[in-house]
Amino acid sequence: MVLTKAFGRGALACVLLVLTACSVRSISDSGYREPGYGHGNPIYRGELSEYAVLGIDPAGTYSEADIQKAMIERRPLSVKKGSGILLVQSGAEMADPEMTAALEKYYTVAVFSGVPQQGKPMTPYSQLFRMAAAKGGYGTVIVYWGVLESASQGLGGKAISWLPVIGGIVPDENQQMRIRLTMAVIDTSTGQWESFSPEPFADEAMSNGHGRAASDQRQVMTLKAKAYTAAAEAVALKYGR
Repeated sequence: MVLTKAFGRGALACVLLVLTACSVRSISDSGYREPGYGHGNPIYRGELSEYAVLGIDPAGTYSEADIQKAMIERRPLSVKKGSGILLVQSGAEMADPEMTAALEKYYTVAVFSGVPQQGKPMTPYSQLFRMAAAKGGYGTVIVYWGVLESASQGLGGKAISWLPVIGGIVPDENQQMRIRLTMAVIDTSTGQWESFSPEPFADEAMSNGHGRAASDQRQVMTLKAKAYTAAAEAVALKYGR
């Protein structure tokens, strides 16, 4: 069984060779739903734009002098352990508690809404988050995005699923799932930023028709816990000097 991921800005695609079903969902819309049936989170309104969060206008005109000036002014980012972080999960009203708890082992953490504003925001997200952080005394803003890729394959149990009892007990599907995160670390004072992707994690589970949703959500929670712990450790190791 092979699961391949193709990257694009703001979009991901699964290419299936043997697997029978595939889906990609945001970590902010991670509830279970049958393939092809809308969102698992009814209040989910999409993701924050990386351009807006990082203060880059895709329609703007930038000269060579602007680029060179930005390079000269750039300084190494530092997020000293014990310092304050304003944490934003793209697409979510609040960051997942597991990510907050993982970062709180190293930092003081406050959370801020990552739900996209309706229409064009009056203030760019890059300035909105930095102003909120500045007023709260948080020297760093961390915005993160994540996707859950899942692919399932029917097992032999599906051939006997018409039996009234056995069909609800025998596992008839194998689901592979993996999580990928992208972290943007932004200096509140200068707006300088760095982005990195922690190690992806994968999980595999068998389920039957009655327990499909519960099995799916166990995988989601397991993968989130692993990925968030690794992400927090990576921030502390990379920037906690």
